Amino acid sequence: MKGYITIGLLILSNVFMTLAWYGHLKFKELKWFENAGLITIVLISWGLALFEYCFQVPANRIGFQGNGGPFSLLQLKVIQEVITLVIFVIFSMLFFKNETLRWNHFMGMFFLILAVYFIFRK
Repeated sequence: MKGYITIGLLILSNVFMTLAWYGHLKFKELKWFENAGLITIVLISWGLALFEYCFQVPANRIGFQGNGGPFSLLQLKVIQEVITLVIFVIFSMLFFKNETLRWNHFMGMFFLILAVYFIFRK
């Protein structure tokens, strides 16, 4: 059960991370933020990143073998990277429709999936 909780928290964390890191690029389309300066955007992104950490830290503590979880440190990191990639691809397809995925992007994703396989291999 700790594995599922960890992955769920990592997904939530990555949604907030992606919004904090890249969501502000769409702010100029929103009336509230059309005249916002860089400091305002940074503060909003930090506010979003706070929620990222509220999910990320518990996910790592619950999931880490040293705390009774099912994953090693390397496994946690690889899981997090793959989740980050999946969330980012979904985010970019929904909000940045002018971005296109090419064969090299899919090849990179394939190698990340292979990384997961090798990291979890006994």
